Amino acid sequence: MTELLKQALATTDKLPPPMQDELARMILAFTGEEEIYELSEEELASLEKSLVQADRGEFATDEEVAALWTKHGL
Repeated sequence: MTELLKQALATTDKLPPPMQDELARMILAFTGEEEIYELSEEELASLEKSLVQADRGEFATDEEVAALWTKHGL
């Protein structure tokens, strides 16, 4: 294992368990150990709506982003 990967993994213990699990799933998918997640129709519709909002320049304010980080203890 490289030092960079060791460093990255060492920082994950500060994250909430659901985020740790999501990172684990990404690593497993990247290495081919787990299937890549397929979006549901509802998730795909939500993503498309978000992309349209981004195209219009509708982004969260710095304050909204800070509140989200605080909500999740980051």
